[in-house]
Amino acid sequence: MKILVWHVHGSWTTSFVQGRHTYLVPLTPGRDADGRGRAQSFDWPSSVREVPWDRLAHEQIDLVVYQRPHEIELARDWLGGAVPGVYVEHNTPKGDVPATRHPLAGQSAIPLVHVTHFNALYWDNGIAPVRVIEHGVVDPGHRYTGELPRAAVVINEPVRRARVAGTDLLAAFDVPLDVYGMKATGLPYPAYDLPQAELHAALAMRRAYLHPYRWTSLGLALIEAMMLGLPVVALAATEAIEAVPPEAGVLSTKLPVLVEALSEFVGDPALASQYGKAARTAALSRYGIARFLDDWDRVLGEAP
Repeated sequence: MKILVWHVHGSWTTSFVQGRHTYLVPLTPGRDADGRGRAQSFDWPSSVREVPWDRLAHEQIDLVVYQRPHEIELARDWLGGAVPGVYVEHNTPKGDVPATRHPLAGQSAIPLVHVTHFNALYWDNGIAPVRVIEHGVVDPGHRYTGELPRAAVVINEPVRRARVAGTDLLAAFDVPLDVYGMKATGLPYPAYDLPQAELHAALAMRRAYLHPYRWTSLGLALIEAMMLGLPVVALAATEAIEAVPPEAGVLSTKLPVLVEALSEFVGDPALASQYGKAARTAALSRYGIARFLDDWDRVLGEAP
């Protein structure tokens, strides 16, 4: 198939484009949010082609993968008519969560694919046909050394998203922290914005991974850290409680429990390594790329 997909979430797209199809990503002047083209910080295969937005109508596109509501109208305008599509919801609802209706809740023509069961549960999906395709991650390998007695945190825009991402909780932890992510500045910790390959190398050197998010679907960086072999300390919230089994880390809603657990991992290399190996096993079992691509092929094949 020839699939049109916007470059919205680089990590998710990196997994999605590992399939057997041809993937077209729109390109606009200035590479704005509606036309970023190929990723600069991720390793995408040659099957991903960036196409100027005003040339897309000349492509024989079989299916569109939407990730933002306005893309439905955008695709209709750019392609000169309707093309079959599916909609991927990456995010948790905002506002009055129990009553938040999804933008596609009032229609039944476009399948609505959630990336976690948590997402599907908390959105009001209305009459939209709902599917869940859990994340899949390209295995970065068991690269864990844990040689640095520090903990790693990955948060994009940690200042703006302080309470959502749990940035305000970081001060409670009494071990050295390194923060990674886009716009990870303005914090009293070393902060880095690295390409994916460099990020993986840096994470693997830290002794443990901290996931302080109060409200998110499920950060792909968490899965990547587990596959690398890092033990996890996380809030027992959102999909994290399904992703991290007890042998892979410590989850709790009690901040003192999390503070103590992170200190134990950072202070005990053998314990951290033991939990990290279990974390890798769990992540590979649940979030392997082959399962992810198989699930997507089934949904793409069913698209109206």
